[in-house]
Amino acid sequence: MSSLNEMNEIPLENVIQSLLDVDTPVNPRVLNRLSDLEPNELEQLRFIWEQLPLWRRKALMEDIEELGAHDFLLDFMALGQLALEDRDPGVRLLAVHTLWEYEQTELIHTFLNLIQQDQDCDVRAAAATGLSRFIYAGEIEEIPAARLAAIEDTLLKLTEEAEADQVRRAALESLGFSSREEVTPLIEKAFASKDKNWKASALLAMGRSANPDWKTHVMAMLESPIPILRAEAARAAGELELEEAVSFLLELLDDPDEYARSASIWSLSQIGGEDVREALEGLYEEADNDDDLEFIESALENLTFTEGVKFIPFFDFPDEPRSEADEDQ
Repeated sequence: MSSLNEMNEIPLENVIQSLLDVDTPVNPRVLNRLSDLEPNELEQLRFIWEQLPLWRRKALMEDIEELGAHDFLLDFMALGQLALEDRDPGVRLLAVHTLWEYEQTELIHTFLNLIQQDQDCDVRAAAATGLSRFIYAGEIEEIPAARLAAIEDTLLKLTEEAEADQVRRAALESLGFSSREEVTPLIEKAFASKDKNWKASALLAMGRSANPDWKTHVMAMLESPIPILRAEAARAAGELELEEAVSFLLELLDDPDEYARSASIWSLSQIGGEDVREALEGLYEEADNDDDLEFIESALENLTFTEGVKFIPFFDFPDEPRSEADEDQ
């Protein structure tokens, strides 16, 4: 694999020529060179951006999203923000997905602007999803309370006023991290809906809430006949660390729905408990493709962490100094 220094040695002119050569696949080293773009380089890329055919712009952003999600040394934030200016909503949506990976607080303004100004409801929903990271950051006091409140106010307004269902549901899901008192009745209302997508969004928000009071709802949905509800309930059970759910999650390892199975695997790694390691190791031995092997291996590593945290000993220190005899003993 090329080092970062080797990537930076590729002149940007060569990168631009490669992008414009639509008859030739883009070399991975060229894609890596688009990381950490300087302002002047970004302007050069902006100048030729609309000259690229739509299929190449989409393919480029799909590749960038994949690279950024798997290599944290690469920084495609500047390129993602450039792609937000694209006239095609599909490219803008891929750009938002790329920006989900970054924690820079300047993205708060970016996402809020998209929510208010972008004409495409999928892009607005993705921007609302992107704000979830910053609500969590606000809850653990990593961003100012006033900034957190501004995000929450915008999303609360969206849950009531946005015309598109996917935007309203995305806003609710992000608000799952919020401790605002207005959020709980919104989750209850969504869960009471007969629409499976609203109910799924409610379950996702429950998992993010860290509130064990949602246990009854989550446990009930683990046996839902609807795959998306079983999957979201499984995920919420892991986030809430519901030990009562372990037996149900073990059964879901054989679920016909792939998403429900994956959610159950990861949730078991978050909860731990009797028979969990044996079950996950059995799945690892039976896995027949690299993606499954990698995912289950990550789950086993997470289970090791979970078990370590649960079994850290807590010592009671005496109120008075110990004698030398006690120390020797």
